Amino acid sequence: MIESDQEFFIDPSRCIGCQACFHACAECDTHRGASMIHLEYADRAESVQTVPVVCMHCEDPACANACPADAIKKTADGIVQSALQSRCIGCSNCVIACPFGVPRYLAKIDQMMKCDMCYDRTSAGKRPMCVTVCPSGALAFGTRAEMEAKRRERPMNAFVFGPEVVRTKVRMMMPERVTALEMDVADLVEGEADGGNAGVEGRLPDLVGR
Repeated sequence: MIESDQEFFIDPSRCIGCQACFHACAECDTHRGASMIHLEYADRAESVQTVPVVCMHCEDPACANACPADAIKKTADGIVQSALQSRCIGCSNCVIACPFGVPRYLAKIDQMMKCDMCYDRTSAGKRPMCVTVCPSGALAFGTRAEMEAKRRERPMNAFVFGPEVVRTKVRMMMPERVTALEMDVADLVEGEADGGNAGVEGRLPDLVGR
């Protein structure tokens, strides 16, 4: 199990778009050569700033709640895992349900897979693959005390979708005044109307604290 004081942190302001995390993730044996992390543009029309997108490991995961086959399990230490291949029926309910647009249905293996925080590594006391190669510190793994001592930003894990507050195991580094991020679903709808990505890109301007 992951040590209780070790946490995963994302600092959007530090991402330099190098794609090192994307390629490192694909090297994990459990992913079968597929990367479970990707970069999105914070505001494509105005900036080249990118943001790494990984599973946020929600305290009450919508993906697991929406699965009719009970294929998505959450470990005792809060890691929401990929669908069990023996149970996954390929319905993609989890893909639609996730508020962060993370799960991916891989038709080639007929299974939903997503970031599991390199559980094979972190449960053995090692850092996730993406963290080991990130040159700018946009991805970090350690204790909250360490992060607060090194960064001006403060970790938060509350995301507001309309009337619902989603709390996550993964923490986002934000200015000290930000205790929760309001995710504007209207931005996503506008993005889809314009032919945009159905994932989180439309929401990223709010996600990075603008």
